[in-house]
Amino acid sequence: MRAAFDLRARIKTLETQCEALVGKSRIAQLIDSIPGYGLVCSTELAGELGTIDRFATEASLAVYTGMANLDNSSGNFRGSKNPKHVNTRAKAAMMVGVDRHRKMIPESQQYYEKKRAQGKSHNQAIRALGRHLCRVIFRMLKQNRPYEVRAPDSLKKV
Repeated sequence: MRAAFDLRARIKTLETQCEALVGKSRIAQLIDSIPGYGLVCSTELAGELGTIDRFATEASLAVYTGMANLDNSSGNFRGSKNPKHVNTRAKAAMMVGVDRHRKMIPESQQYYEKKRAQGKSHNQAIRALGRHLCRVIFRMLKQNRPYEVRAPDSLKKV
């Protein structure tokens, strides 16, 4: 029982430290504005990314976070392969954040369900959604803008 109490106290201390770090990092603040990306995912992803200037395109960010595969096509063969230089901590933070995000945003949930209906596994569908979120994150960080949730009325065409 004492060990569980000590663990809870340690977790609370780490969460307090994460909150302080989010206040110092603009990247963490922007990522934290995405629904579903909690304090831990935001700080870990911000820490692993460092600066968005490291990435020339959103595609390179997607490969770095493990949300995109590399083309492995040759001649008549069409295929892809997993990149070897993926930041596993950033990938783990993205996978957790994307899964939580899809549960909070109806459009993301619909996209996830579409991928599942196409026969994709849960992780494949999450990575496909994560690939889209990499585009959003890249633009957010480049333009220094927080995530914006569109109101349902603005989604309808007049």
